Amino acid sequence: MFRRLIETDNSAATTILRIVLGVVFFAHGAQKMLGWFGGYGFMGTIGFFATKLHIPAPFAVFAIAAEFFGALGLIFGVMTRVAAFGIAVTMIVAVAVVHAQFGFFANWSGMQKGEGYEYHLLALAIAVFLFIKGAGAASIDRTIMWPRSYRRSRITKAA
Repeated sequence: MFRRLIETDNSAATTILRIVLGVVFFAHGAQKMLGWFGGYGFMGTIGFFATKLHIPAPFAVFAIAAEFFGALGLIFGVMTRVAAFGIAVTMIVAVAVVHAQFGFFANWSGMQKGEGYEYHLLALAIAVFLFIKGAGAASIDRTIMWPRSYRRSRITKAA
């Protein structure tokens, strides 16, 4: 089962998507976990989720962990499918609980009462892609998997 979680190809395109999604979510996760970039920090985020969004504390902790640790996992390519799954679930909940009521478009003009879900849909699509494809090249997942796939290809070529 672990092998299935880390199995990946050697695609540079997958790597680019993984790293970009990881960097974007690191910023959001650092706001929630550490209070960086104008965020509330860990306890402030839990309080905000509980009082304003009516999301129970354990789910708020999951969202914080998915965005912060999931982002780090994506950046380094560690357990990419698990990280992508956490981010995908977080985006689905964000759309369902907060953003669907404001429609599709982001609030570029400042005329809406909130942000639409177009950003979340893009992040969800990238996360699903990474869940399906894995980490790609330049990842710890690939490094762990490589000796097995290398041996397998050597055995196949010898036969």
